[in-house]
Amino acid sequence: MPTLDWQKSSYCGEGDACLNVAAGRGSVKLTESGDPGGAILHTTPATWSVLLRALKENRG
Repeated sequence: MPTLDWQKSSYCGEGDACLNVAAGRGSVKLTESGDPGGAILHTTPATWSVLLRALKENRG
């Protein structure tokens, strides 16, 4: 299994309550920075894109 290149959210301040994201082959993985070895959520790039678009549109 290849090593994932985790990236911390650009909206994360200092602390452990952050979202880490890694792109894999045909999937996007998400985990909490406070427990990076804990639960890892898997989604498709298309679903991730829809979520990001919705979040950006509702930022107001």
